[in-house]
Amino acid sequence: MSYVVRSATLADAPAVTDLLNAVDVIVIGRPETDLHTVEADLEHPDTDLARDSWPALHGDRPVAYGLLWDESSGERIDIDHYVLPEHQGAGLLLLEAMEARALRKAHDNACARAVVHLHLNVRPTLDTEVIRERGWSVVRRYHVLRRPLDRAADRAPVPPPGVRVRACADEADRRRVHELYRVSFTDHFDFQPRGYEQWLHDIDARGLDWSLVWIVATDELGDAGFLLARDDRAAMGWIRSIGVVREARGRGLAGLLLRHAFAAFAARGRDTVGLGVDTSNATGAPELYARNGMTVHYAVDTWEAVLS
Repeated sequence: MSYVVRSATLADAPAVTDLLNAVDVIVIGRPETDLHTVEADLEHPDTDLARDSWPALHGDRPVAYGLLWDESSGERIDIDHYVLPEHQGAGLLLLEAMEARALRKAHDNACARAVVHLHLNVRPTLDTEVIRERGWSVVRRYHVLRRPLDRAADRAPVPPPGVRVRACADEADRRRVHELYRVSFTDHFDFQPRGYEQWLHDIDARGLDWSLVWIVATDELGDAGFLLARDDRAAMGWIRSIGVVREARGRGLAGLLLRHAFAAFAARGRDTVGLGVDTSNATGAPELYARNGMTVHYAVDTWEAVLS
């Protein structure tokens, strides 16, 4: 088959969304990609669309799509890759282009090599034998979890004495959430420190309802954790991140925040909430989510290639 590979523009977002949803149907059974999510990725300041995006077209339809971004300003580079199963040739073209661009980007960052990460469903549409032959291997597994909600049963929990939960109300609170995110995630796998303005782009703050972002504090420690959720996904309410600083762990604060989010989504009429978790997370997050009724929706592997 012949393909046309070019750079993406914002005008490609609807067609790219259709492609990603076609991949969703194959790998998880239903479409779960929203147009605004694709648009946010295309508009991210860390991505130069002219050099970091690759739709592959068969006729006038995208059959594969790649996007590259650099959050580390070093050797760590991230890529997204989507391909319809019958168009593996287009997928390989994009993979080759992204590997070459990742290495150039790392060199521009004064690094001798590029350490590239790619997230793929454990039953991907991309032929993984092809990428294994190119030196890629799985280094981590994530689960996307979900939980049904019930307006009557999921009520806002009452914090224990000495503990308070508040909604993110102003710019000072937003900056506090960013700092709590930085501190609580520092030791997590693949964490990349981000400045405040960069972080706002990362979370697509333009479309974020800040009333779904909470800070938990204790009398002893002050602000000790946060939960950032969003209600702009068609498939389900979404908890993007939840973190508690090291010295406050083991006190039930994360579970309190989690149940607070469940109640807020249930009150809005949502019937499902989801989140993603590193299965090797050392803070006990997978066990916490299981105790609170969350089950595996699907699994994603992080593939890594070291290019030099």
